[in-house]
Amino acid sequence: MTSLLTRPNGKMLVSRDNKQKTTRIKVKGCTIGGEQIIVIAGPCAVESEDILKETAFKVRGSGASMLRGGAYKPRTSPYSFQGLGQEGLKILARIGEEMNMPVVTEVMDSSDISLVSEYADILQVGARNMHNFSLLRKLGRIDKPVVLKRGMAATIEEWLLAAEYILEGGNTRVILCERGIRTSERWTRNTLDLSAVALVKELSHLPVLVDPSHGTGIRSLVLPMAKAAVAAGADGIMIEVHPNPEKALSDGEQSLTPKGFSLMMRELDVFAQATGRRI
Repeated sequence: MTSLLTRPNGKMLVSRDNKQKTTRIKVKGCTIGGEQIIVIAGPCAVESEDILKETAFKVRGSGASMLRGGAYKPRTSPYSFQGLGQEGLKILARIGEEMNMPVVTEVMDSSDISLVSEYADILQVGARNMHNFSLLRKLGRIDKPVVLKRGMAATIEEWLLAAEYILEGGNTRVILCERGIRTSERWTRNTLDLSAVALVKELSHLPVLVDPSHGTGIRSLVLPMAKAAVAAGADGIMIEVHPNPEKALSDGEQSLTPKGFSLMMRELDVFAQATGRRI
C-alpha cells in the first residue's frame, strides 16, 4: 500500500511503528485510550445554562465521563444558530465544574485558541477544519488535548497527516474522531466508516473516538452504530443528547433524549464487557 506516512528523518510521529503502545491521554481523572471506553455526551450547542445543566446532570447520572457542547458552531447556512460564543464557553466551564466533568468544545479559528483554552479541557477540531494547517500547527504548541475529527471527504492517510501537524509541533495529546464521510448515500447524513477505526488502530498509536450522531444524522441509528464502534475497537464514543430534541437549535434529529441515552449506556456496557473493556 503506497503511503505518505513517512518523513525524511525517520518514522512518522503518529505511526505505531514509532510507538507500539496506544497513547493514553489523561484529563481530570479520565483516561482516553485505556481499558475504559470514554463516553462524551451533551447537546450539539450550548443553548442556555438551564438546558446544559439539565443535560449534564442526566448524562452524568447515566455514566457519561465528559461533557460536550459547542460555543462556536460552524453551520452550512450563515442564518442558522451560530452559538453563544464566549458566553457559551463560560456556561460550559461552569457546568463542567459543578458536575465534575471535563468539557470538550470546538475551536474554529486560530485567534480563538487562547480564549477557548481558558474554559475547555479538550479542544476539538471539526471536520471542516481538518485541513486548516495553520490552526493545526498552532494547536501543536499548546498544552491541551485535541480531538481531531476526520474531514467530510478526507482519506485515512490525510486524516493521519493532519494529526501529524499537531504532533510535530510538540503536542502529543491528540485524539482522532471518526464522524462519517460524505458519499453518494443520501438516506443518512454521512457514511460512518467503522473500517477506518480498525485500520487506524493498526496504523497509529493515537486513541480513536467515534461520533455516531454526526455519522448517521438519525436518532434511531445512534445506538446500533455506537455498539458497532465499540466492537470495532473505539476508545470512546461522542454522543449528542438534548432534553427536548424537537426544540434543539441545532442537530435535534440526531440527538438522543436523556432516556434514550440511559438505555444506550446500559446496552453499550454489555458490548464493552464482551470486548474485555468497560464503560
